[in-house]
Amino acid sequence: MISAFTFNTSQRIVFENGSSAQLSRHAAPFLGERPFLVTDPGIVALGLQDPCEASLRQAGCVVARFTDVTADPPRALVDKAIDAARAHGATSVVGFGGGSSLDVAKLVALIARSDEDLDDAWGIGNAKGPRLPLVLVPTTAGTGSEVTPISIITVGEEEKRGVVSPLLLPDLAVLDPLLTLGLPAPVTAATGIDAMVHAIEAYASKSANNNPLSRTLAVEALRLLGANIEQAVQSPGDEDARGAMLLGSMLAGMAFANSPVAAVHALAYPLGGTFHVPHGLSNALVLPHVLEFNNAVAAQTYAEIAPALFPDLAGIEDVPERAGQFAGRLAALSAKLGLQTRLRDVGVGEADVPKLAADAMKQTRLLVNNPRELTEANALAIYQAAL
Repeated sequence: MISAFTFNTSQRIVFENGSSAQLSRHAAPFLGERPFLVTDPGIVALGLQDPCEASLRQAGCVVARFTDVTADPPRALVDKAIDAARAHGATSVVGFGGGSSLDVAKLVALIARSDEDLDDAWGIGNAKGPRLPLVLVPTTAGTGSEVTPISIITVGEEEKRGVVSPLLLPDLAVLDPLLTLGLPAPVTAATGIDAMVHAIEAYASKSANNNPLSRTLAVEALRLLGANIEQAVQSPGDEDARGAMLLGSMLAGMAFANSPVAAVHALAYPLGGTFHVPHGLSNALVLPHVLEFNNAVAAQTYAEIAPALFPDLAGIEDVPERAGQFAGRLAALSAKLGLQTRLRDVGVGEADVPKLAADAMKQTRLLVNNPRELTEANALAIYQAAL
């Protein structure tokens, strides 16, 4: 018997080379006259957003640009972007960039229109809306933020908080593989592993809303990501590999948007908040160790999806052996792609582990989805294993 579930995703998705340069055509019905574009300084330095802005201006739009987004965006930055959108009289919001830019754009669209207090919107299903029309254009293949109802912000010095609501799903997601050409190898590798984590955790999630659609999407995401990540890292200009990575990232995003992620993310967030390790790399550092911990109860689940990512593992019939190999192969993949593989490589020492473990336990909305219950002592042991 199939259990009841709910599945939400972006209202419309365009996947096409060069589609970002035709944004006004794709989004004409709801942009209005005064779009507000949210991005980061790196995007502007490369001029990646120029064709998008030109398309809007050619359609008669008056575009304002907010370019101050940083990794792990803090609350003050979000407030600044909201104030700028209001001053512009924004009729819509366009998020253009990596996951941080898209997450900020979501909250700008929500708060600039609804005037609700962000402090009342934290958590699951607490946002009230309405929001401004929203378009999201990813420039990395990892977060899947263009199809997720989630925005993660840094509050205070280190704490990560999320707003989770279908209101944050955009009216339009524009996937343009050409925007990802030439991404540096470390970014390509880390964001690609991030997308894999989304698919793995979605498939294995203990959430009551774990569903057949999410599991099917997760498997296809892993197939695309596994078959293309090395080529994308080694040959940055390969359009086919870049397109497959972007599509795989989006499918993984759809999967975990409805069957939420778990302990890998819960243990990764403190690494980003305290040590400012990029999110994808944070996930990669703890992933194999969390899988090894979960194998006590989830070996069958991991054995099911392992061949999607590593086809040769289908030849291993023993379930615990295949699941164990899956964790080991993921660790080896990170090393092969040139990523750091130990916490000490990013500045974490033994003395830092207790605080990391305590901070990870604050991520209750994620930990409840883990296949195996995880205590602070377990988190401590996982971090120590990852050192």
